[in-house]
Amino acid sequence: MTLNAVKQNALDFHGLNQLRNQAAQTSAGDKDQQQVLREVAGQFEALFISMMLKSMREASLADGIFDSSQSKMYREMADQQMAMDMAGRGGLGLQDVIMRQLGGNEKPSVLEDTPAAKGFSMDTVNIRSSLMPHAEQRILEQVRQAKPDRLTPRDQLELDNIRAIQSGKPLVFDSPASFVRQLWPMAEQAAEKIGVSPEVIIAQAALETGWGKHVLQNSDGSSSHNLFNIKAGRSWTGNTTQLNALEFHDGKAVRELSQFRSYGSYQQSFDDYVEFLQTQPRYQTALRYSHNPERFIEELHRAGYATDPNYADKIKRIMQGATVAQNSHGSAYS
Repeated sequence: MTLNAVKQNALDFHGLNQLRNQAAQTSAGDKDQQQVLREVAGQFEALFISMMLKSMREASLADGIFDSSQSKMYREMADQQMAMDMAGRGGLGLQDVIMRQLGGNEKPSVLEDTPAAKGFSMDTVNIRSSLMPHAEQRILEQVRQAKPDRLTPRDQLELDNIRAIQSGKPLVFDSPASFVRQLWPMAEQAAEKIGVSPEVIIAQAALETGWGKHVLQNSDGSSSHNLFNIKAGRSWTGNTTQLNALEFHDGKAVRELSQFRSYGSYQQSFDDYVEFLQTQPRYQTALRYSHNPERFIEELHRAGYATDPNYADKIKRIMQGATVAQNSHGSAYS
């Protein structure tokens, strides 16, 4: 007898008796005994759901003007039936837990064997600098608990980046391929926030920094981590660095001393890039075309992101080139 058969009706008072009789006719360890335990676990889960629904009902402010003892009785019966239906369709996931507590030795469900269940979470929230060592250590511990043979290329790349940060070593871009591979996970996160493809963001960062070879430096020689050469306007309150940047006016290239934003990490650069686009009114048209990579970058250029007249075309060539396609994970252009 299946669980659904036992719990098909809240008014069927023979369900538990049937389970008791089945338990008496089976021996521990056989398949029938395991089935009985699973059905008992399902009954417990239904009971828990019923109690939860009852508590929710009792938490209401007051009875309705048309409520009566009869309506309450029918509502309780409906809640009991709902609890049984929910438990029979998977419920809250308590059935497997209760099953193990009762001594069942069934193998974990299919859900527990999925990559997502075996994976580890990577925090993406901003963390105070004083807490970073502890946060990084916690993430590394999560990674170590995962089986090495189950790490995806992206997971392995993120692990390598975390180890590099923890050791104090900066990311080194010794080739265009290295630039794409190391920054790809961060580009994916940024792209998801504004609805564009990661290839667009990687290509723009590649053009702005010469594949990471020419990231702006601070006055002390350290990296500004500014991948998108975002300038520091009057509203910027963070660190800055300055450079005689090449600008185009009326088709002529000239050098101008400009202030640029400086970040503590490349992740901060990606985060600020997203916020910069989302909060600047002139870039809203570009964001409306986020589903179209070529149109997005054209509108970004048209809005004045850069003065180079060939800016959009250069990014599109990089975006559609072999370097990005061969070194990204799941590239739309591969």
